[in-house]
Amino acid sequence: MDEFVDILDSEGTFTGRTALKSDAHENGWFHPTVHIWFFTADGSVLIQQRAKNKDTHPLLWDVSVAGHIGAGEKIEDAAVREVREEIGLEIIKDNIQKIAVFKAVHEHFENLVDCEFHHVFLCRLQVPLDKLKKQESEVADLQLVPLIQFAQETWGLANTGKYVPHGTAYYKTIIQAIKERIA
Repeated sequence: MDEFVDILDSEGTFTGRTALKSDAHENGWFHPTVHIWFFTADGSVLIQQRAKNKDTHPLLWDVSVAGHIGAGEKIEDAAVREVREEIGLEIIKDNIQKIAVFKAVHEHFENLVDCEFHHVFLCRLQVPLDKLKKQESEVADLQLVPLIQFAQETWGLANTGKYVPHGTAYYKTIIQAIKERIA
């Protein structure tokens, strides 16, 4: 779905401009996104397999929930909305904890360049996996994996072809933040 997003400068500051998401991607304009990582009390991480029709990284495993922040939308409101849309879970802003902002530039194709600032949150998953309702157009599958396996496959680089390549520093930050919260 094409939507309007706020355009940021290379430092993540709002420029006062908005554009369609498709135009931002075509022109390589920076814009904000949200990433919400769910984890369980016993140390598992919820991962999402991207739908096969996605323009980028189809069928690779990725963040529990992710999406674009609409033009003028508050970051936390976008996180709550994306969780509801992608996995059918109702949460409130108090449930999420912001842990980082990552600047990411990925040139997928000549006319598809992701220049984004990912606002990264953690949230404890307090319902069973079978209670989640995936958005078919975005999500092929959902899976809970033990944190140690997730760490080995992403940070340890044992199975990098399975996951969206966010980079070692990104995954290390996620893993360490979850580890602190389940200790």
